[in-house]
Amino acid sequence: MAEHVLQDPVVQVTEVRELARDLVVIPDRRVQLVPNIGIIGGREAVLVVETGLGPGNAAKVLEFAADYAQGRRLFLTTTHFHPEHSFGAQVFAGEATFLVNRAQAEDLKVKGAGYLEMFKGLGEPVARRLRGVELVEPDVVYDEAYDLDLGGRVVQLRATGRAHSKGDQVIRVPDADVLFTGDLVEAAQFAIFPWFPPYDADVSGTRWLAVMQRLAAEGAGVVVPGHGDVGGPQLLTDVRDYLRLLRDETWIRRDSAVGEQTIIDEISALMIERHPEWAGREWIEKGVSCLCTEHPA
Repeated sequence: MAEHVLQDPVVQVTEVRELARDLVVIPDRRVQLVPNIGIIGGREAVLVVETGLGPGNAAKVLEFAADYAQGRRLFLTTTHFHPEHSFGAQVFAGEATFLVNRAQAEDLKVKGAGYLEMFKGLGEPVARRLRGVELVEPDVVYDEAYDLDLGGRVVQLRATGRAHSKGDQVIRVPDADVLFTGDLVEAAQFAIFPWFPPYDADVSGTRWLAVMQRLAAEGAGVVVPGHGDVGGPQLLTDVRDYLRLLRDETWIRRDSAVGEQTIIDEISALMIERHPEWAGREWIEKGVSCLCTEHPA
């Protein structure tokens, strides 16, 4: 990872935002390694989206969700396997049914332990949050699509295919026109490319762009990004347009046989000029490096 995290990545359940009837978000408050967490209710059950980083955060989320559910059955899903999104699932064991897509389950099985060790190296606050983490297998695994009936409200879980990770999924609540994207979308932040060859090179800029083109075409009234403020459909088009520009500018330079470091320097300057207010500038370099490998020969 590009830099250590100095702030404690703690989930706070004091500023919960209601997005629609029986649908709330525990916001990330712009704290690194804290995701936006969703609680989606129906007559008979409640779905929790994301756990927070580690068992302590997950315990807070579970306590809030159980109080919110008021006796309704609990389900848990995660948008992808990365630690701040899913490394608290153990706390929900026996309390909620944990379901994800097959590619995400495989990511967790194959890469989970490695990511646990990598994230422990991000600083003492993160390492402390990750103490006692046990990686658990989901209770239910689906292939590409799963419609979860919560009682009067059906929530659509959809695997997107390889993009930010191999196992990304989005969660759509059709009756409320709300879409949870995980790290396919961040608000006011450059797209996070977990490009760490040879350890992890599953992120794909071209496939990610294809996913965002599809999501932007489908639209959503309310978009809950992995990190950053909840917004509207503009969040989808912002990421789509950024990824398209990143690909095009990288490939134009690659066609001219420009060296990779020169490409990185030029495109970083261009993107920062376009979006000076966006966070995560270090991820531009990772995106360029990824797209260099995807350049058509």
